[in-house]
Order: sequence, then C-alpha cells, then structure tokens
Amino acid sequence: QVQLVESGGGLVQPGGSLRLSCKPSRGFFSVRSMAWHRQFPGKQREFVAMLRPLGPIMNYTESVKGRFFISGDDFGSTVELQMNSLKPEDTAVYYCSIDGWMTELSGRSEYWGKGTLVAVSS
Repeated sequence: QVQLVESGGGLVQPGGSLRLSCKPSRGFFSVRSMAWHRQFPGKQREFVAMLRPLGPIMNYTESVKGRFFISGDDFGSTVELQMNSLKPEDTAVYYCSIDGWMTELSGRSEYWGKGTLVAVSS
C-alpha cells in the first residue's frame, strides 16, 4: 500500500499565499488523476482541484478559479496546490488524492492523505 503525506498548511493572513505539497510513500506505475479536496468544520469533504496528466486536464471548483493552481507529474511523485489571494472562507483541512496504478499488473485504486490544516485569519 501507499501513504500520501500532505505538508505546507498553516496560518496565513487574508490575501496571503500557501503552497501545499503531497508526496506518496512510493512511486506509482501510472497516474490517472491527482486531486485536492477540503473539508470545512462540520461539513462534508468537497472537491477543490483536479489534474489529469494525460492532456493535461485541470478542473477547479468555482470559488478557487484564478487563485488556486494544481500541479504534478505523470507519476504522482509530487502533487502541489498553489493557493493565492487566500480568504477566511478557504479555512479548512486540505486532502490530496491520487488515482492510479501501483504496478502494471495491479488494478487502479484511489489513495488519500490524512490532511493538512489551512487557516486564513488576521
């Protein structure tokens, strides 16, 4: 199995920037997609951004378009989320996920990290 470890969260003032990083404990044979989600207190986890290396294709939830940017390589060795112009309403726990194949013979699975807290406050 593989574990994903997020880092880069913390406290930032409104208007500031943070760069989240997600690294798997082992490499993937191939990656279908990489994504970031977030969970507000008392709410369900929601989609933030997704990257499919083949294309590439990127999608963002409306509230972060033009402010957040996802990046990663074809093998999911690192998945990053650059967050600019942060707002208090961006405060949440951010989770990364990678959907892919660990070996050329394995089935495709989706793996999740345990999350990193982003707090936007003055």
